[in-house]
Amino acid sequence: MEVKPTRPNSYLALAIISTILCCLPFGIVSIIYATKVNALYEDGHYEKATSASKNAKTWGIISIAIALLGWLIYVLIFGAALFGILLSEANY
Repeated sequence: MEVKPTRPNSYLALAIISTILCCLPFGIVSIIYATKVNALYEDGHYEKATSASKNAKTWGIISIAIALLGWLIYVLIFGAALFGILLSEANY
């Protein structure tokens, strides 16, 4: 009898959260990979299931990182604008 390796984590929660709260396109890619993990594992494609798991995690993290970068740029741009307004009003 064949011994099955441990089922890899699907990271579906990470994929869904990153899609809803962060970056939609990359989150969707993460969801697609996450949904493949269990089916591949049950079909006996253990290496492909592990690969899909890693891809789901990677795309979820990329989604969150891009969202954080976007927010950082947003805050810097509007922070600089606000700082400029405050400086110009202080000179009057």
